Amino acid sequence: MKILHVIGQRPERTGSGIYLQAVAREAATAGHANYLVAGVPADTIPDLSCVSGDCCQYVRFDSSALDFPVTGMSDVMPYRSSLFRELKGKRLADYKTAFSGILHKAVDLYQPDIIHAHHLLVLTALVRKNFPDLPVVATCHGTDLRQFNNCGHLRDFVKKYCRRLDRIIALTRDQKADIIRLYGMAPDKIDVIAGGYDDTLFNRAPKAFHGTVHILYAGKFNRSKGVPWLLNALAGMRDQNWHLHMAGAGKGPEYEKCMALAEKLGTRVTNHGYVSHHQLSALMKKAHIQVLPSFFEGLPLVLFEGLASGCRLITTNLSGYSEIFGPVSRDTVDLIDLPPLKTIDQPYAEDEPVLEKALSRKISRMIRRVSAKPDYEDPEAEKIAADFTWPRIFRQIFSVYAMAMKKGGRFKV
Repeated sequence: MKILHVIGQRPERTGSGIYLQAVAREAATAGHANYLVAGVPADTIPDLSCVSGDCCQYVRFDSSALDFPVTGMSDVMPYRSSLFRELKGKRLADYKTAFSGILHKAVDLYQPDIIHAHHLLVLTALVRKNFPDLPVVATCHGTDLRQFNNCGHLRDFVKKYCRRLDRIIALTRDQKADIIRLYGMAPDKIDVIAGGYDDTLFNRAPKAFHGTVHILYAGKFNRSKGVPWLLNALAGMRDQNWHLHMAGAGKGPEYEKCMALAEKLGTRVTNHGYVSHHQLSALMKKAHIQVLPSFFEGLPLVLFEGLASGCRLITTNLSGYSEIFGPVSRDTVDLIDLPPLKTIDQPYAEDEPVLEKALSRKISRMIRRVSAKPDYEDPEAEKIAADFTWPRIFRQIFSVYAMAMKKGGRFKV
């Protein structure tokens, strides 16, 4: 089978890009051919192990064709980016023209059997519009639903063509319900399949403990990820023996605020910056607790990676999290319930002190658990780790390909 993977942003610097790469690697292992269309800065050639360079076509931003940075599914990306709410007028027309041209070039050259697009937004709609007779499967990553909500000027086009997709992969049951409500998609066209993790990299080793509890935050350094909330919570816990490791990147005023708060904590914080998957694996093997206090997420793969690495997790109870992590002991995974939010990813100012105290209590409790027993035994956590490896996830994704390709006798799997 020949699979054309399509993503509108850098495939090597985002969670959805890591997902794409993992799917492509599993497909190659199963004997299938991979091709890629992606959006990248003009001066960038992604270093990808999942697809050879001669099987890639790139739409180049910050170029004569597109004189603006890569559009980011999050408003703050770990690289220079532009906003979907600014994708209007000539900029939107140029975006559609540039991607349509590269997509047709890729399809004409590679003759794919199926297209796997990412994010239920403009590019996926464009794929469906341009290739009505090719099987198209799309994965929703959650951030696209936020952009759909926030960008009213894009909704009609997106909804019109995304409703014609052959299959949609949602990461959780809650996300499936959101897609049905927002896009009017038929429920029987939506399959719920979570993301996965690389179990050859992320696996358990005995946790060393010499009196200091190592806490890991891995993600973008901005407000919507809850980083200021985490740093303020830790500032009130100076009497406890912890060390925070920050792995990720950011930009702009929100990043600068995060760095200023981290600097106040002095040597108790190590900023590792943007790290490779191998570096992240080493950090997770060292960390006792992983904290992800986001106000909005899809289903971040980093949680599966941390759990598989033996980290105890503290994370906000976002859509789909109880569904997956609910059976796990609170000594292993502790979920924080959020109050009603001011916007989709911002709390009310009056709730912030309460949130900081709640997070401090959760972390303090988990520190005590680690101090008593650095490693944990939790059959439910181990079951999640076993169920969400990429080989298992890809088998489910391939079954979705099969359903899409059988439509109208397009392809026999």
